[in-house]
Amino acid sequence: MTSRLHINRNHLIHQLRLMLRIRRFEEKCAELYTQEKIRGFLHLYIGEEAVAVGVMSALTGEDQVVATYREHGHALARGLTMGSVLAEMYGRTTGCSRGRGGSMHLFDKALQFYGGNAIVGGGLPLAAGLAMANKKMQRSAITACFFGEGAVAEGEFHESLNLAALWQLPVLFICENNRYAMGTALTLSESETNIAKKAESYGITATQVDGMNVVDVEAAALEAAAYIHKEQRPYFLECQTYRFRGHSSFDSQLYRSKEEIEQWEEKGPVRQLIQWLRNNSHFQDSELDTIEKEIEQEIIAAMHFAEEGEWESVDDLYRDVYSAK
Repeated sequence: MTSRLHINRNHLIHQLRLMLRIRRFEEKCAELYTQEKIRGFLHLYIGEEAVAVGVMSALTGEDQVVATYREHGHALARGLTMGSVLAEMYGRTTGCSRGRGGSMHLFDKALQFYGGNAIVGGGLPLAAGLAMANKKMQRSAITACFFGEGAVAEGEFHESLNLAALWQLPVLFICENNRYAMGTALTLSESETNIAKKAESYGITATQVDGMNVVDVEAAALEAAAYIHKEQRPYFLECQTYRFRGHSSFDSQLYRSKEEIEQWEEKGPVRQLIQWLRNNSHFQDSELDTIEKEIEQEIIAAMHFAEEGEWESVDDLYRDVYSAK
């Protein structure tokens, strides 16, 4: 197989813009959360942007995406607007899930984005089901399923991988291995810390990639998609990444040191790509300033859109709610 990734200046700057959009959007979300404009739970993707951007760049519009509850980055990279995502977090009817899902349940059928899932590992069987439907209906689409390494401890992980291999389903499993799950180091929860090796035990082709390098992620995802289309079998991609913020907004992060976080920040995906562009004379600081200003204006517009959205009418609270008597 050969990758169809063509590295050029414009593409790299495009990837940088996508990662910066996610980074700045989530930084603003953290600020809005402290102001209680966003309520409930908030799980930030800061530090892992290269995974979402790299993988989404390898997918087509007909491919389906199943995300985790840390899915703001996946949603933006897939094409959901900032306004629809932020309005959802505000609980407004103009949100992508009409304000009923919040931060953990973003959804957009038109973009084949089948949302986040508040249950750890809960998206894995859904992805297997979507992939089975594609196979039965003889559609060329593949299903991309994101999950953290914490999901490896769940039964759904093993059941889904087993069935995907057994039934030869066109599904791309993407493990975002950030090493700590909710707050327990991988070495303390798994006797085998090589997640790709676990996938191989089910007869699934698997590979590990530097999840902090968007170019490496995109190249690996392109290879994976090409394999799935050609072989009509599942593929497993383990992305070695690291979240710079805590598991959620209530995480005191006592399980890791500030020095460790700083070391990972030095090789963060945004910083790493900017440094490469500068070192290779492909980038001017004025270009970065322009991108930052454009993103800032986009965020401001998204905030206006969210704040101007309507609350759901009390009369509609039972709409689309199933009740068994």
